[in-house]
Amino acid sequence: MNKPKIKIGIVAVSRDCFPEELSVNRRAALVKAYQENYNAEDIYECPICIVESEIHMVEALEDIKKAGCNALCVYLGNFGPEISETLLAKHFDGPKIFVAAAEETGDNLIEGRGDAYCGMLNASYNLQLRNVKAYIPEYPVGDADDCAKMIHEFVPIAKAVVALESLKIISFGPRPLNFLACNAPIKQLYNIGVEIEENSELDLFEAFNNHKGDARIPEVVKEMETELGIGNKKPEILEKLAQYEITLLDWIKDHKGYRKYVAIAGKCWPAFQTQFGFVPCYVNSRLTAKGIPVSCEVDIYGALSEFIGTVVSDDTVTLLDINNSVPKDMYKEDIEGKFNYTNKDVFMGFHCGNTASEKLVSCEMKNQMIMARSLPEEVTNGTLEGDIIPGEITFFRLQSTADNILRAYIAEGEVLPVATKSFGSIGIFAISEMGRFYRHVLIEGGYPHHGAVAFGHFGKELYEVFKLIGVPVEEIGYNKPKGVLYKTENPWG
Repeated sequence: MNKPKIKIGIVAVSRDCFPEELSVNRRAALVKAYQENYNAEDIYECPICIVESEIHMVEALEDIKKAGCNALCVYLGNFGPEISETLLAKHFDGPKIFVAAAEETGDNLIEGRGDAYCGMLNASYNLQLRNVKAYIPEYPVGDADDCAKMIHEFVPIAKAVVALESLKIISFGPRPLNFLACNAPIKQLYNIGVEIEENSELDLFEAFNNHKGDARIPEVVKEMETELGIGNKKPEILEKLAQYEITLLDWIKDHKGYRKYVAIAGKCWPAFQTQFGFVPCYVNSRLTAKGIPVSCEVDIYGALSEFIGTVVSDDTVTLLDINNSVPKDMYKEDIEGKFNYTNKDVFMGFHCGNTASEKLVSCEMKNQMIMARSLPEEVTNGTLEGDIIPGEITFFRLQSTADNILRAYIAEGEVLPVATKSFGSIGIFAISEMGRFYRHVLIEGGYPHHGAVAFGHFGKELYEVFKLIGVPVEEIGYNKPKGVLYKTENPWG
């Protein structure tokens, strides 16, 4: 449970020159539609009849706070009072959504006309006057079913915003040599409400040694044996890996402080293997599967991105290198004519072995081949290797640039059901117009090689999360379709 539960307080508003029952009846229909189609525990119907004044606003605010709501829906059942409704949003400490009621029938457009379509314009203008950020759906006007769906789509967005306000990233550094790309200013973490605790790798090593012989180790080893099954190719290393896993979990418990949620930016080389006697990839995958993302190579913004993906997708994520091209002969043999992608649309996403077993077609515990080229093989054991499961994915990252600008990218695609014929946790990824996206967003935007992967399409939700936490929309890159040029793209190719 390394993520929050969301409870959205639904507050209906009404302008005093409109019939109050319009908002009362429409709110009741909205709540009924949500309860019938989605998780009823997501919402709370504020019993304050209707917010028409500042006094009503205060009463409603106190009520939803008392009810434990950590998100707010301002529902314009009719035109709505622009001052009171936006003051409610201003004073509510949490994510908020504004939706408006559509007219119901052509037979009742005299006494039954609510004009909420117009009221939403005034609400949005007043939100800007007050510098209040609120989520407004792409088309924020609808009947009860429409608005219920909008609120449901807001749940993962709200969950991510709430989670970031109580997140602590624990890092163990310093970063490896030649990995400047994974280093970025931490000021933007504070700007979005995230706390960070930076530790020395030596502190972690001391804690690990203090856990030698821990009574919990045998139980964790059994868990690992069960998970790995016939893929348990390095049984001699499991005891040390279990010791390390317990070390990290205890560190989280002892260092979480007042924060509710945690992600880890871990160290994995070059001295890690020779001193700890293994690589931590498998343990990283297990913690990530528990909802505690662990990034590689002290990638702080990678860990942050993974955490956001975990909360939004409500699923395990992974962190991969945007690693290597697909050879032309493999493309012609396994992809061309079978999938609607060019050779420039596909690439291999890879990491040494940090992807959770549930996200691999099959898995084996192995040694880290790249590291073993320059180190004794026995100290490089601990990777979890296998091809990543095929299906829809979202590749994304939130990043602070070297000059402290918050920037992000999002690209939806899929992992193809094609064997990689390679090593590590790896898959063949396909993203439409990836070649252009790679050049004009990833390279030009100064992004590091690490990208977070959510299993499913979550571009819509991530885009709204990034906007709400302060990423300028012009700094959110995506894979533009063919014919839509990037700002610096040569129109002649």
